[in-house]
Amino acid sequence: MLTGNALVGQSGGPTSVINSSVAGVIQSAKNVPQIENIFGMRYGIEGLMQDNVFDFGAESDEAIEGLRSTPSSACGSCRYKLKDEDLPLVLEKLKKFNIRYFFLIGGNDTMDTVHRVEAYAQSQDYDMIGVGIPKTVDNDLFGTDHTPGYASAAKYMALSVLQAGVLTRDMKKVDQFVVFQCIGREAGWLPAAASLAKECDADAPHITLFPERAFDKDKFIAKVKEVYDKHGFVSVVCGEGITHADGSPVSASETRDKFNNVEFGAMGGSAVAVVLHKMIADEYGFRGEFQVTESLPMCAADRGVAQDFEDAYQCGVKAVELAAAGTTGVMVSMTREKGSATSTFETAPLCDVAVKAKPMPDEFISEDGFSVTDAYIEYAKPLVGELPSYTKLAYNAVDM
Repeated sequence: MLTGNALVGQSGGPTSVINSSVAGVIQSAKNVPQIENIFGMRYGIEGLMQDNVFDFGAESDEAIEGLRSTPSSACGSCRYKLKDEDLPLVLEKLKKFNIRYFFLIGGNDTMDTVHRVEAYAQSQDYDMIGVGIPKTVDNDLFGTDHTPGYASAAKYMALSVLQAGVLTRDMKKVDQFVVFQCIGREAGWLPAAASLAKECDADAPHITLFPERAFDKDKFIAKVKEVYDKHGFVSVVCGEGITHADGSPVSASETRDKFNNVEFGAMGGSAVAVVLHKMIADEYGFRGEFQVTESLPMCAADRGVAQDFEDAYQCGVKAVELAAAGTTGVMVSMTREKGSATSTFETAPLCDVAVKAKPMPDEFISEDGFSVTDAYIEYAKPLVGELPSYTKLAYNAVDM
């Protein structure tokens, strides 16, 4: 059994429940005799390379327990692309702090970091266990049924689009349409979630645009007119990463982050919601609104799903159990029976998870590419739970 210190960190975008995973790691690690101290990386792997490490053992029990319901990333985060030439320095820091148990919580790029650090340590004959803990509101990690953070962000989307749709319906003589942009660089899991509160054809959203389907302006504009003629208003939901058939982003963004991912809506382009808004207004002369949520679904703990917080916590617990048993080079994964909200916890090899993004399955997207199917609703509804149903008046005319 390895004896030494544990190190835990967070990377990439936060979620409403990511801190619950940290709490799971810390509280479980305290019960593992071979783990002497539990340290945190301040600002991810970048912080480790700068000796920005803190002692979780000095935090109160109340503070650690409080992480289970606190949103955002308590350890701080980074979007640093680990380079091969960084690995010797990383190993030097791991040795300096006698890290034998390495936990990193994040998405695709984060799993790549865990994978590379763990593999490099092994190649240099440094005994260390590395375990990845899943996190992302995008729900685009391979090897797991869903990711901690997705259910709460999905609920945020469903409620926001539902309520904005009610507003647009009632104000359609003023604003004829609304475009709601949400996170979704390569996968449409969050745009899809906007349909979870939809009860009938007239309810928002009417059109959903997925990164998995190439954007066709002519078909989109025709669909807008079809919906408007039928309902008198149009609700559009779009993933930030929708692209034209040639792969160019509809947002026209040219800015990229340190992982070479396009920064949709950043300088060098317009948010895709703005582009679509102008497209509809120019074509039909409609007045409308656009809404860009960006980080809001990542930190709305007030809309969090209780099971999501628990799943995140248990992922942290499972990571420590695996590490204590000597299992390394894996990510904690979740499996779920159809129709169930509860998960069992297993593993997926980091090499199968790193960098890759899991798209929405074809069977979850309608044939015309503008909505979800019943198969998606059956998949996601148990994760999100009950959503409100709002009154619809009959508006029977007064006969005098």
